[in-house]
Amino acid sequence: MTGTQEARRRDSARSREALLRAASELFSERGFDRTTTRDIGRRAGVDPALIARYFGGKTQLYLAAVEAERGDAPVSDLLAPDRLRQVLEGAARRGLVPILQVGVQPLSDPEADAAARAALHDRLVEPLHRRFVAEGRAQPRLRAEIVVAAVIGIVLGRSSGAFEELGEVASDDLAALLQETLRGGE
Repeated sequence: MTGTQEARRRDSARSREALLRAASELFSERGFDRTTTRDIGRRAGVDPALIARYFGGKTQLYLAAVEAERGDAPVSDLLAPDRLRQVLEGAARRGLVPILQVGVQPLSDPEADAAARAALHDRLVEPLHRRFVAEGRAQPRLRAEIVVAAVIGIVLGRSSGAFEELGEVASDDLAALLQETLRGGE
């Protein structure tokens, strides 16, 4: 490999990492919908067209940023202490992110839709499924999907303004009440 090729490879890796970092920061600050690829490119100090080159698009960049934040840490299920509160707080701060949106309607880009569905199942459904299998529950996958669908519905209802108390309750209080409700069938 020539010195020029090596320099390009280092610049590519640096640009990709800068985009991931900038995207993660902006999605956390503004949410998915209020973050533009132009904003991400500007914060990263690179051409926003590189998002398409390295990731495929904004949704795939979002999913890559989520995975980068998680690292190798195992994902706890929604009924684990603090996990439900984290999801509710994140949704209140970031809005209906692609991982939750895909639970309501398909994304317009089929590749992004498939990636978001996979992330939804990997991060939310599968950890619950494993819990319900370990507990010997009947229909563990269906139970896991019901819990995730309920949480997505609550996120939507909370942000819609149609449910006054739901929109005003603190995430901690909502998480505690929701966990108590979801565990009621034990």
